[in-house]
Amino acid sequence: MGPDAAALRGELRELVAEHVPPGYLGAFTDDPADLETAQKFCRLLAERGLLCPAWPREYGGRDASIWEQTVVREEMWAHHEPRGAQYMGVNWVGPTIMRHGTAEQRNAHLPPIARGEVIWCQGFSEPDAGSDLAALRTSARRDGDEWVISGQKVWTSYATMAQWCFLLARTGRRERRQQGLTIFLVPMDAPGVEVRPIDTLMGPHHLNEVFFDDVRVGAGAVLGEAGDGWTVVQEVLSFERVGIARYARCERLLQDAPRVLGDAWDALPAELRVRWARMLTHCRRARLLAYRVIATQQEGRVRPNDAAAYRIAVTRLDQESADVLAEIAEYTGTDDSAEAAWFRLEVEDHRRYSHASTVASGSIDVQRILLARALLAAS
Repeated sequence: MGPDAAALRGELRELVAEHVPPGYLGAFTDDPADLETAQKFCRLLAERGLLCPAWPREYGGRDASIWEQTVVREEMWAHHEPRGAQYMGVNWVGPTIMRHGTAEQRNAHLPPIARGEVIWCQGFSEPDAGSDLAALRTSARRDGDEWVISGQKVWTSYATMAQWCFLLARTGRRERRQQGLTIFLVPMDAPGVEVRPIDTLMGPHHLNEVFFDDVRVGAGAVLGEAGDGWTVVQEVLSFERVGIARYARCERLLQDAPRVLGDAWDALPAELRVRWARMLTHCRRARLLAYRVIATQQEGRVRPNDAAAYRIAVTRLDQESADVLAEIAEYTGTDDSAEAAWFRLEVEDHRRYSHASTVASGSIDVQRILLARALLAAS
């Protein structure tokens, strides 16, 4: 990536070490202080032009390369995402509004995202429309100059704290289910919006149900063309699936293991060390697949099959590396040092989150179907 990217990595690591307290495992815990840490750190990055550096200056960025944005993404995820939920707005909500929004929408939404002042959630999945997203039933009908939205979304991360929802709803019936869908930018404080948290192993804020009871929004809430939402969604999912650099967290934990174990590393079974080395190789594979998607995005193209290939690799890495790390962590059981205790906590946190990785952002089975279709179409 060059010397600029290397310098940026160093700067980001120094900022994390200085401003993120020891023991931080992410913003979405039972401790409100963790969320406040993320909000403060987000604003700090924004003040330094590091929250979304690849964005145009007119929208709060600094016209940096997409690879510098990739460095930010990797370092944040490697250190328990101290931006909190901001990655959603930075990685794909903002870029999608840039590509498909009106001038009014860009001016209204992009600067607050770039300043780290607003949190977005995604209103896609429903009780009977998760991986089969085109089967969604949430509807929006015209009523004069307004749209009236009714329906239910589920598994909506950050809905309890978000100010805006990037919502997909059905506005018409056509020959194919993918037609007649529209994206709306909906304020979460609009009358008729109700959020119900869902308790999970991942802690508060992550999963919620959201109900829309005749929620009224103006014509300016439509992103892109009414009825053409599926086209936008394909781009959104490609940006989203590469937007979380899970491989960076896996690689850091794997690299930390020999140092934390010290002399005990040599006592590990040879088979476990081989699996550890294999996971490092898989980290590099996932990283390079991510870079392939990023390179096409840089050219203004989005290839869903590349995003699917990356998603398959990184979700398998997430779970398989978690299993290897959990076994390695068992060998620190008699080590009561602060470093060993922290390593065990990080590994357990990583393992807990990995359980959801093969269903989040589209299940791994759906990714395999998308990739197979692309390969067959090209053959």
